[in-house]
Amino acid sequence: MRLIIVGCGDAFGSGGRYNTCFWLETAKRTIVIDFGASSLPALKARKLDPNAIDVIVLSHLHGDHFGGLPFLLLDYQFLARRENPLLIAGPPGTRARLDAAMEVFFPKSTGTNWRFPWKVQEIAVGIPSDVLGHSLLTAEVLHQSGAPSTALRLSDGHKTFAYSGDTEWTDALLPIAAESDLFICECYAYGGKMTGHLSWEILKPRSRDLRAKRIMLTHMNPTVLARLEEIKAAGMLIADDGLVLEF
Repeated sequence: MRLIIVGCGDAFGSGGRYNTCFWLETAKRTIVIDFGASSLPALKARKLDPNAIDVIVLSHLHGDHFGGLPFLLLDYQFLARRENPLLIAGPPGTRARLDAAMEVFFPKSTGTNWRFPWKVQEIAVGIPSDVLGHSLLTAEVLHQSGAPSTALRLSDGHKTFAYSGDTEWTDALLPIAAESDLFICECYAYGGKMTGHLSWEILKPRSRDLRAKRIMLTHMNPTVLARLEEIKAAGMLIADDGLVLEF
C-alpha cells in the first residue's frame, strides 16, 4: 500500500494543516479515507487527480471528516466531468447526512441529473463488509457525531491499514489496530482527559497494547505540535500534510 497524507489537521486547521484526508493506493484500488471540508483544495494542491478515486470511506460524519463531499461531487459534475462510478462508504446515516449537507451548501443539488454513477454504501458496525474487493471492519468508538463514529480496519489481502477515527481511549481500538501494517491514531491534545478525543498522556502508556506494526499520530492540536520531537523519540510516526509512506 502507498499512503499520501492529503490532510491530517484537526477541525481548526492547527499548524496550517488541511482537514483529514488519507489517499491510499492498494493492490486493487485508490481509496480515500475521510474527506474533510478542505480536502478538495488539498487534493489540487498536491496535484492528485480526484477522478482517480474509486471509493471514499468515512470514519464519521463531522464536517472535518466528510464536509468536503458536496464540493467534490459538484466538481466531478461540472469541472472534472467524471464518468467512472464512485462509491462512498460510511457509517449508518451517511446518505441522509450527505443529502442534508448538499442541500445546505447547494440548494436543490440533490436533484442533479448526475453525469456519473455514484452511490452510498452504509457499513454496519462490527460486521465485516466487502468494499470493492477490500475487507472492511469498523468498530464504534467514543465520539459524539449524531451517528455511529467508527474506527476502521481495511485490507486488500496483502496489507492492512487501520485508523482510529476521532475518539477518546476505548478498548474497541485494540482489535482494529492489532497486527495492522499501519495504524493511524488521533492524538488531539498533549495532556489531560477530554470528551471524544485522545491525548498523548493517555495514549502513550497504552500504545504497546495496540500491537500495530507502526503507529502514526494525526489530528493534533497546538499542544501536541509543540512536542513532536518528544513523541517521535517514543517511537511514533507523525502525520504531516504531503507525507508519502509505502508499507
